[in-house]
Amino acid sequence: MDKIVVMGAGSWGTALAVLLAEKGYPVTLWEYQKERAEKLQAERMNPMYLKGIKFPDTLSVTSELDGLLEGAQCVVFSVPSQVLRGVVESISSQITKDIVLVNTAKGLEVLTGMRLSEVMKDEIMGKFHKNIVVLSGPTHAEEVANKIPSTIVAAGNLENAKKIQEIFNTGTFRVYINEDIIGVEIGGAVKNCLAIAAGMADGMEFGDNTKAALITRGIAEITRFGVELGADEKTFSGLSGIGDLIVTCASKHSRNRHVGDKLGKGMKLQAILDEMLMVAEGVPTVKAVYEKSKSYEVSMPILDAVYKVLYEDADAKEMVKKLMERDLKEEFY
Repeated sequence: MDKIVVMGAGSWGTALAVLLAEKGYPVTLWEYQKERAEKLQAERMNPMYLKGIKFPDTLSVTSELDGLLEGAQCVVFSVPSQVLRGVVESISSQITKDIVLVNTAKGLEVLTGMRLSEVMKDEIMGKFHKNIVVLSGPTHAEEVANKIPSTIVAAGNLENAKKIQEIFNTGTFRVYINEDIIGVEIGGAVKNCLAIAAGMADGMEFGDNTKAALITRGIAEITRFGVELGADEKTFSGLSGIGDLIVTCASKHSRNRHVGDKLGKGMKLQAILDEMLMVAEGVPTVKAVYEKSKSYEVSMPILDAVYKVLYEDADAKEMVKKLMERDLKEEFY
């Protein structure tokens, strides 16, 4: 088997590296900090992010970039959305026509408003754009690593999406394919923003009615936004749409829901972020989606309320009041 390179040794990168190594692939997990890479290689575990998960013998860890992609059939990018551009640029000269590029980060780039596959295209200088596949869905790293049955979507060029489906599929990790890369990316990005709203509702001790309203009205906002950007509407009724939104709004593992929960309890955003070990992708993505939705004139009242809480220091309870007091309208508009 040809080797697979996983860029990023956080929880998701580590979980996927272990999954692939357990299938027998030679996997190289890249960690940008040299000392941490050496520690992971020596200890054969990543307790900071995935407690109790041992590395298979076919998994190695490095911080080196020189020659990293030599002999690779696939490169998996599992780094935060706002640093993806730099990571892709650092190895772009090593990418060949035979390497499939898989992105697992969920977000939009704040500086440009680009979807992450567009960021990748930017950095591989017009080469091999059809090689980009997005892997996204309702999958928390902790559960995947512990072999709890999970499903995900590989989106992109059909030939390459099928390759990724075959590479990643296991008895507990079922991979579907979808050619609608725009819809899969938008679903994965915007659901993180709405999970912050769900967390705020939890922090303010609202109930199941509120959570259900946020999820269903939230998927309506995602769909309006995605269709305006060229996505297929039916994508949002699938795993990368309503599926991912449900798990992120409800799960104890969700970093974005955690941020919202703390905001709902009255904490300030910077204090919340300072105490977190991992990145809450929804925080920067809220800003990117807010600005893009305004330029496309898409109605996203829940997203607007979250933006005001995060970036204008609005009171969460006051935002709920304003959402409930908006002009009455039909459900589908």
